[in-house]
Amino acid sequence: MTEEASVDTGRIVLLTASHRVAPGLLSWPAWQVLRAADLVLCADDAHPQLPYLREAGVTVELRVPGAEDLVAACAGGRTAVVVTSGAGESALTDGLARLGGSGRVAMPDLELLPGSYDLPGARLLDLVEVMDRIRRECPWSSRQTHQGLAKYGIEEAYELVEAIEDGDRTELREELGDVLLQVVFHARIAEEDAGEPFSVDDVAATIVEKLIHRHPHVFGDEKAETPEEVKAHWLRTKAIEKQRESVTDGVPLGQPGLALAAKLASRVRTAGLDVPAPSGEGVGYELLALAVRAEAAGTDPEAALRAAARTYRDAVRAAEGLGGPDTGAEGLGGPDTVGG
Repeated sequence: MTEEASVDTGRIVLLTASHRVAPGLLSWPAWQVLRAADLVLCADDAHPQLPYLREAGVTVELRVPGAEDLVAACAGGRTAVVVTSGAGESALTDGLARLGGSGRVAMPDLELLPGSYDLPGARLLDLVEVMDRIRRECPWSSRQTHQGLAKYGIEEAYELVEAIEDGDRTELREELGDVLLQVVFHARIAEEDAGEPFSVDDVAATIVEKLIHRHPHVFGDEKAETPEEVKAHWLRTKAIEKQRESVTDGVPLGQPGLALAAKLASRVRTAGLDVPAPSGEGVGYELLALAVRAEAAGTDPEAALRAAARTYRDAVRAAEGLGGPDTGAEGLGGPDTVGG
């Protein structure tokens, strides 16, 4: 064995940590490496991990040397850990790559060690942070109210439905984001209420509690083997929660007419009531009867009418000598669309 081959070139560990995980919550392998390292470096003196590393007795030098100096510092089998900043250490890694590729230097082992990982849903924290800053610094967003944003919630819901009906996966992802924005925006505004403030965490906690309570077959001891049994559980627990006087309580009257008629018919049918649709003169009663009949047959009359209307739209465009559907100027974004 030659002398060159027997030289221990040491080890460089690039330690990453997600900013979406609370500082100090590092993996056990990360803590082991940090405690055993001969040298721990960090270029960011405001790195959120630093107070916790120091509290744990880890000495951190606030610098990151160049590639050649770092390689030299590892000579003799030493381990150097670089706690990477949020922007990464591209200058260092590029330098190490060039040095290793030159063939002039015996390189230390290079390891990328994730100290913490993003959990599912972690990017929602980014959304909350971005929304908070926009609310504070944007001249338009900082002045919005629940009432002023209400119309956008309706618009975004319709655009989401359209994306679903079109089967466009890219549009679906974008429109889901726009609907999510409405939730986070309203929750951020709600934090400022002087009388009854609540945050997006309170919103999430409320729906989590509701979902657990209404799924006793998942989180409790009850059994449900079919979708019908699940629905029965849901309706039973919902009835206990709401304590409504009428089956029509909670049905939003501002929704589109066909959807409203179908919802009322569904409530009547589910409750086992014998209340025939009223008859009268005019197209309104005819549409009501059609909606009730469609609901009883398992058809969403609102969706059915939309599908027919879209076919009609295509026929009109064909008669005009035009091609596919006109997308117009929608989806260009800006304050008047709030996410659209």
